[in-house]
Amino acid sequence: MVLTLTAKMQLYPNPDQVTLLQQTVEAYRQGCNWVSGVVNTTHCLRQADLHTETYRPLRAQFGLRSQMAQSVIKTVIARYKSVLANGHPWTRVQFTKPALDLVWNRDYSLKAGRFSVNTLEGRVQVPFARQGMERFFDGTWQFGTAHLVHRHGRWFLHVPMTKDVAETGPAEIRQVVGLDFGLNFLVTAYDSQGQTTFFPGRAVKAQRAHFQILRQNLQRRQTPCARRRLKRLGQRENRWMTDVNHQVSKALVVRYGAKTLFVLEDLTGIRGATERVRRRDRYTSVSWAFYQLRHMIEYKAALGQARTIAVDPRYTSQTCPKCGHVARGNRDKRRHRFQCQQCHYRSNDDRIGAMNLHRQGIEYRVTGAIAAGPRS
Repeated sequence: MVLTLTAKMQLYPNPDQVTLLQQTVEAYRQGCNWVSGVVNTTHCLRQADLHTETYRPLRAQFGLRSQMAQSVIKTVIARYKSVLANGHPWTRVQFTKPALDLVWNRDYSLKAGRFSVNTLEGRVQVPFARQGMERFFDGTWQFGTAHLVHRHGRWFLHVPMTKDVAETGPAEIRQVVGLDFGLNFLVTAYDSQGQTTFFPGRAVKAQRAHFQILRQNLQRRQTPCARRRLKRLGQRENRWMTDVNHQVSKALVVRYGAKTLFVLEDLTGIRGATERVRRRDRYTSVSWAFYQLRHMIEYKAALGQARTIAVDPRYTSQTCPKCGHVARGNRDKRRHRFQCQQCHYRSNDDRIGAMNLHRQGIEYRVTGAIAAGPRS
């Protein structure tokens, strides 16, 4: 299978290089906004037609180099397609943040331990931080189109790195682990030895409640200063949530090791389901980054020679893992308890979900196919 990760590498340009980079990203931003106006007027997203209409003006008016001008066109097309795919009507897309797309071996490359980055005035050799990025330079990773960004006075190169990794087949799996995602327990893991591991989430819920209170207080003020602080608070919370998900996913992959099959819940559409909860609980239920956690587990498992599959999560907490009886009354969601109405088996409801996911993983290990979940 092909695995793609984004390596975020910090650059250390000197003052002269900073000036060139600033001029380049600003020209690129202005070029994107100009092409965006053309697209918004014509509703044309065909690259060949836009190239005919905008390529020469991009070179002449904004001083962009050949590959930069083509990248501007591709960037604008991609942004409009994303907006339309998300169901939004035609509206002009604005590019406000300084950024620049760089094509590998055309706009940037590695030379003598530095990144050679293209600017309006030619190439500059910029040193970068290698610490923590050593694995990407072992010769097995391929560099993709990078994104140069300037944030909080620092320069970063976001590089998509691609690598072919061997996929673990059903016959190679030595153990199965069912992973149930939740709020009181971020992850409940049930393995082939019958052991259950809980990753507690109460401290995380408390911290998120603290962020929510701060956000509400700032929203009530309605001042420019409060809005700036609100934006910084949101960025801080996102960084914190990402770090939590990194810690949990790493702990799971390290704990169970290679040749493990992780069975995850396919939580596609979870927002539509959880938005039916009480209004006061909606923030807690809807906004947790379950998809991000799943993605981290998937790519870290692949790097660790393990495997992940996603299955239908419906009824996994209402199905008795002993007798197979399915009923809503089996589960007391408020108290997080499960008691089968037929065989009277009792346990924590999150553990029950992990056990049922583990069962589907066992079936996949035998048949090589993902079985459909239970139906009520």
